[in-house]
Amino acid sequence: MRYHLLSIAVIAALAVAPLGDVMAQQPAPQQSRSGLLDLLPGDAVTDHVLRRPSSDLPYTATAGTLELRGQDGKVSAKIFYTAYTAKDAPAERPVTFAFNGGPGAASAYLHLGLVGPRILDFGSEQGSTAPDGTRPALSDNPDSWLDFTDLVLIDPAGTGWSRVAGKDAEAAYHGVRADAESLAKFIALYVQKNGRSAAPKYLLGESYGGFRAAKVATALKESQGILVSGIVMLSPMIESRYIFGTGDPVGAALQLPSLAAAEMERKGAFSAEGIQEVERFAMSDYLVALAGAAPSGDDADRLYARIAEMTGIGKDAVARARGFVGDIYTKELDGAPDKIASPYDAAYLADDPYPETSEDRGADPILDGYTRAYGGAFAAYARDELKFSTEMTYRLLDKDVNRRWDWNGARSNVSATRDLRELLATIPSLRVMVVHGYSDAITPYGGSRYVLDHLPPSLTEGRVGLKLYRGGHMFYTDPGERKAFTDEVRGFYADNDRG
Repeated sequence: MRYHLLSIAVIAALAVAPLGDVMAQQPAPQQSRSGLLDLLPGDAVTDHVLRRPSSDLPYTATAGTLELRGQDGKVSAKIFYTAYTAKDAPAERPVTFAFNGGPGAASAYLHLGLVGPRILDFGSEQGSTAPDGTRPALSDNPDSWLDFTDLVLIDPAGTGWSRVAGKDAEAAYHGVRADAESLAKFIALYVQKNGRSAAPKYLLGESYGGFRAAKVATALKESQGILVSGIVMLSPMIESRYIFGTGDPVGAALQLPSLAAAEMERKGAFSAEGIQEVERFAMSDYLVALAGAAPSGDDADRLYARIAEMTGIGKDAVARARGFVGDIYTKELDGAPDKIASPYDAAYLADDPYPETSEDRGADPILDGYTRAYGGAFAAYARDELKFSTEMTYRLLDKDVNRRWDWNGARSNVSATRDLRELLATIPSLRVMVVHGYSDAITPYGGSRYVLDHLPPSLTEGRVGLKLYRGGHMFYTDPGERKAFTDEVRGFYADNDRG
């Protein structure tokens, strides 16, 4: 089973660039409450400076935990977070609460990959464009969102250093509804503790975290009396049926443009016009052919040849799959023997560990490849620069949490569309940005576009937008795309301030 985000690992080597002098204040650990939770130290507070071309930005970093309690009043979980706040900033400076997905993923991806003041650079192997996860290096992030918003990076229960008090408490955190309610409670506690009631509040979620953001916004409104000003949904799953549905013609048609974008990237022939042509084909001839009886004769030959040309998948393989290529694209590419494509970026090819079988059974080259370095990198960064030190393992992706997740029924039948409709209707100033990489095949942009196109125009006009970038699920690992995305988000926040 593929997970929406990436897995935990310890890196072989980590080069950490010096940040400069910091002042650490770390209170003594709290008294014993519940076994494993005792291993979590008190909050660590450090002072830093973000170097910007325009001016330096002094800020305070807090790495610590907040306690969540059950109905009996006892501590049921400690939620780890890292907060970055600009010094001497007005009370109305925005604050953004960010989380990844999985479910079961910690926030290190967004933290060290996109928004934080420090960025993890993977570089590339000599003579290759492949990123190298064995020699990542931390450096100052020139595109940190701290430039225009305070940040709170949250590790949901069971991820990172966030832990529940015991097995009996897991049901209160590991499910669609329980997860949203617990994160809403965390945000309310943080706002109250830090006096941020006057600040505009934003949510940033990646992958399942994009779905989660809509659910958390609903829970904040209904159970905490907090209204969010904006939501950024990055590579989101909004309607799971378009991702997990098997043999669904609509889902296949919505994924096809992402597979075509990947083939264009492999050929060095990407163009927006070419993608638009594929989009028209996908929602017309392709969708009709998949929804009806299997084509035959010349009609079948022309259809399968066109699909093969667009995706790079062998024509015979396309014909055997009757045009449903979502289960075969990773290992059936013409001219790429013994290679496998990653669903997280279908343009990315790696050596296939099992070339003798047609089954996609090996480790994912991105999921289990270079991006696993985020786990070890964050643990070292927290210890060395944020002065948060614990013997507890940092869980970048807890697969047990993923397996035990309560989907409120079938995993292929969860939706955040209703949340978006009602949030937009009841919070007139709310704005939503949905962002995807073109060649992301696991949460393809076509699914989000379909959802947004079917929302009432009265809710979306001037308030909801879809932005696309070159790359896959984590397109922001490319410095150029990361900068372009950050510039777009900066405008999104500024427009909200003016509105």
